[in-house]
Amino acid sequence: MKRVLSAAVLLPLVLIVFISGNTYVVDVFMGIVALRCIYELFHAFEQKGHHPVRWVGYLAAIAIMFIHVIPEHYAKYAVISIIPISVLILFILVLTKKTKTDVIDIAITFFGVCYIVLFLMFMSIIRNMENGKFLIWYVFIASINDPMDTMKGGLSLSLLTDVFAYLTGKGIGKHHFTDISPNKTIEGCIGGTLGATLCIILYTVLINKFAGFNINVAVISLIGIILSIVGQIGDLSASAIKRYAGIKDYSDLIPGHGGMVDRVDSVIFIAPFTYLLFILMF
Repeated sequence: MKRVLSAAVLLPLVLIVFISGNTYVVDVFMGIVALRCIYELFHAFEQKGHHPVRWVGYLAAIAIMFIHVIPEHYAKYAVISIIPISVLILFILVLTKKTKTDVIDIAITFFGVCYIVLFLMFMSIIRNMENGKFLIWYVFIASINDPMDTMKGGLSLSLLTDVFAYLTGKGIGKHHFTDISPNKTIEGCIGGTLGATLCIILYTVLINKFAGFNINVAVISLIGIILSIVGQIGDLSASAIKRYAGIKDYSDLIPGHGGMVDRVDSVIFIAPFTYLLFILMF
């Protein structure tokens, strides 16, 4: 019941933000999501005795809120500058302060800035593209959450994908995929990919018919396959970090669902690849 109630609150919020919200509302929303995610990520590494530089990660996450305040012709330089500025600040801390921060800690901090902040920033970038209100949903549709979510009463934006993954994995899944997630099978991953691709094709047919788009179904099918595979890697990557940290969930922020990272782990990975593929193929 907790899972259902949480989903019943979060799903309408996501719909309202990405359908009705303007550019700045989306930026602020993604900044808040990034802040929470980087907090959870750093907390996970702290369980292993590391000391990531939190404030650097937080400032980078807040930057998402302002990426469209900067004039467009300067925005790309501002985004690119996040990486060298972060590295410079982190090494200055190591070289000039007698703190617990060491090279491993700055590597973890830098990883957090790239993995959470830069990847999630592409959600705002996609949403601000021409027809971004429609294109952004490819990220969500392709995202893979734990296929067991559906059977436990959870709701996701990739419900059909989860069902395919679950039924395929349970029905014919015999080949174990990875020790990171003992319940996942190669067959289940293939089923999830097929489900995501079918959802993407269905969505494309609908917006072609009712929203005046002319997206090639063959091309979008290929994109769907790629994004689904990337999403599953994102899900497993987040699980690998949890296993390293020795935690079950990143937090208990969302009752029945875990932390923010637990909910958006696939979206984090899919967002930059969605932007790249749209730029290359359209």
